[in-house]
Amino acid sequence: MGNLFILLLLPVLGAIVLAFVKQAKTAQRLALLISLVSLGLTIPFVLNFVPDASMQFEQRFAWIPALGIHFHVGIDGISLPLVLLTNGLIPLIILSAFSHAYKGGFYALILFMQTGLLLVFTALDAFAFYVGWEIALIPIYFICALWGGENRIRVNLKFFIYTFLGSLLMLAAIIYLHLQVPSGDYELASFYSLALDAATQRWIFWAFFLAFAIKMPIFLFHTWQPDTYTEAPTAGTMLLAGIMLKMGIYGVIRWLIPIAPLGVAAYGQLALILCLIGVVYASIIAFKQQDVKRLVAYSSIAHVGLIGAGVFAWNVQGVQGAMIQMINHGISVVGLFFVLDIVARQLGTREMHVMGGIAKTAPALAILFLVIVMGAVGLPLTNGFVGEFLLLMGVYQYGIWYAVFGGLTLILGAVYMLRMYQKVMLGDVNPQTAGFVDVKGTEWLILAVIALLVIGIGIYPKPLLHISEAAVTELIGKVSLINN
Repeated sequence: MGNLFILLLLPVLGAIVLAFVKQAKTAQRLALLISLVSLGLTIPFVLNFVPDASMQFEQRFAWIPALGIHFHVGIDGISLPLVLLTNGLIPLIILSAFSHAYKGGFYALILFMQTGLLLVFTALDAFAFYVGWEIALIPIYFICALWGGENRIRVNLKFFIYTFLGSLLMLAAIIYLHLQVPSGDYELASFYSLALDAATQRWIFWAFFLAFAIKMPIFLFHTWQPDTYTEAPTAGTMLLAGIMLKMGIYGVIRWLIPIAPLGVAAYGQLALILCLIGVVYASIIAFKQQDVKRLVAYSSIAHVGLIGAGVFAWNVQGVQGAMIQMINHGISVVGLFFVLDIVARQLGTREMHVMGGIAKTAPALAILFLVIVMGAVGLPLTNGFVGEFLLLMGVYQYGIWYAVFGGLTLILGAVYMLRMYQKVMLGDVNPQTAGFVDVKGTEWLILAVIALLVIGIGIYPKPLLHISEAAVTELIGKVSLINN
């Protein structure tokens, strides 16, 4: 059996040790070792997990008893896939940073952020959830501020203000809900049991929604994202896109909709429409980008828009699609950003118009990149296909025209992603790309693992779907009963 306290504690202890490591090579190896141990500690949770709707591996102790705060964590079919995603991607992200001479402080921030992410995905107490939410924000702020691009200070300040304001609104809602609980605690189950009137649920909806919408981000709340993704160091961009944005989607599923179903009944359609506008808007903007990193940043907004639409459709297909697509998006986007980092480091630019012909000098990179791109556009037998199919099925049940607009992500995504692949990899070799060196060593390993996951999940997605199916079905049933 797994121990959640140990799973949460290990990255913190690792971060403390790494903060004092000044040698880059030593820091790299130690960070990778700790992340692999964390991944290994995740395996017992997967092997011993019973795929029903129950909360498992629960651990609880009084944290601040005078205020009714408990450190209460657990795992069910909704949280386990995201715990697995977090601990599975962190070693790859750390390994991807080996080409840079980062010292221990950089890796310490990654591991500290890992703890915050894991706490968000396992917290069953609202105060613990909020602490994890903020813990995840602080390290990525410093990662971007210290190791980002030349415009990092201005861009990072905007990112921090956006996310912090959203967090304050959520905190206000959490405190209000706590004051309504007869037993005076912050337990998720207690919040679920509250009989709030429609007017209260409507403002609670907005307080949570704004925090989650900014983090995802969806249309109107997305303006911090492209600049932040572009200016952040590649490992930071991977953390933001691969894992951190899932905090917002998870928050909607676990906290927002079950706590404020009448608020969702009033404003859920608006939220779904904003998600779908983001699909089309971001796809069109992505098509016009010459900076490849910025292109993938906008593509992430489009894909997350469809995931958000599936969640707000609030049926089994839509939420199941969101669960598996969170995993798929995390895998694919980490692979995309890593390939583009390799290209940018060798060419000294991220502009597509100076690229081309790399496939002739780097065939292994071209093949692995093609597999990842196919997954990103949802080609059948790749990981993206099953998730996007389920999402569109869920949105279709909500309304056929919503599904039509949601389906544009498949068409537009294929256009701009394949165009990017063609511009970067195909065509004639030019003086800029003539000396391009193919991937090997850790670079080849990272991309091979990601390519195998893209194909493996695409061919056989059942295990991931089976993990979340019962929990998703029961949660939707409970909230549907409340709405009725």
